[in-house]
Amino acid sequence: MVRLYTKKLQVGYGERAIVKDLTLEIPDGKITVIIGPNGCGKSTLLKAMSRIIPHQSGSILLDGVSIAREDTKSLARKMAILPQSPESAAGLTAGELVSYGRFPYQKGFGRLTKEDLEVIDWAMEVTGTKNCKYTPVDSLSGGQRQRVWIALAFAQKTEMIFLDEPTTYLDLAHQLEILQLLQKLNQEQGRTIVIVLHDLNQAARFADFLVALKGGKIVKTGSSEEVINREVLKEVFQIDAEIGRDPRTNKPMCITYNLLKGEERYEKNAATPAYAGTCS
Repeated sequence: MVRLYTKKLQVGYGERAIVKDLTLEIPDGKITVIIGPNGCGKSTLLKAMSRIIPHQSGSILLDGVSIAREDTKSLARKMAILPQSPESAAGLTAGELVSYGRFPYQKGFGRLTKEDLEVIDWAMEVTGTKNCKYTPVDSLSGGQRQRVWIALAFAQKTEMIFLDEPTTYLDLAHQLEILQLLQKLNQEQGRTIVIVLHDLNQAARFADFLVALKGGKIVKTGSSEEVINREVLKEVFQIDAEIGRDPRTNKPMCITYNLLKGEERYEKNAATPAYAGTCS
C-alpha cells in the first residue's frame, strides 16, 4: 500500500535544482531509509515531502491529494518531521519543548488536556528524557537535546515520522536505542517512518525499503540486499566496498572500502580525498 508518493518532483533553491524529476513511492507502514553522499538532496527531499519547503514542479501526494492543499494542522496530525538542525529552543524547558508536539490537537486557548500530558510523558519516557523534563533545553548536552527533539516528534503522534539524521550527536548506545525505538513504533503501531542516515550498516539493518540518491536523482530503490552491494555503492559513493553479512541480522554489511582509483574515479566526478575507512 502506498499513501505518500512524488511524481516528477523538482525542488531547489533559486535557479539551482537539488532534487530533479524524482518519482518515488513511500511504502506505508514500513521504515524507509534514504542514503547518499553529502549534497545529493536527501534533506531537501525530506523537507519537501513534509512541506517544510515548497517544491518547484511535479507533485507530492498524500492519500491522492496534493500536500500543498492540506490544512496545516490537518497535515501536522498526519506527519511529523525532525530536521537535521532543529531551531533553538532558548528559554524553554525540555518538557515545554516536547509539549509543542501537541499543538496540532489543541483548540481554543490551547490548554493541554490530560491526554496531551500523558502523551508528553510517554514520549519523554521512551526517549529517555523524562528525568530532564524541567531542565532548560539550552543547558542539556548535545545528545540529550537531540533526544528531546525526537520526543517532540513522537509527541505529535502522527501516522508518519520523518527524521533527518536523528542519531547526530548520540553515542553508539543511544544511536542504537533510538533506531530500535523507531523500529518498535513501526512494528507495534504501524507508523510509517522515513529516515535520512549516513551510516550504511545502520541503514541496511533497520530499513525495510532503501532509497539511494545521487545528484538529486534516484540511483536504486529496494531492499537492503538490492541496494547495499558493491555496484550500487560504487555508483552512488564512488567507493569500492567489501560487502559481508551481519552475523546477528544476516543483513548486508559494508566491512570496509577504498575510493575508486585514477580515471574510474574522476569519470564519476568524485571530489573527496582518497582514503580507506569503515562504512559510516
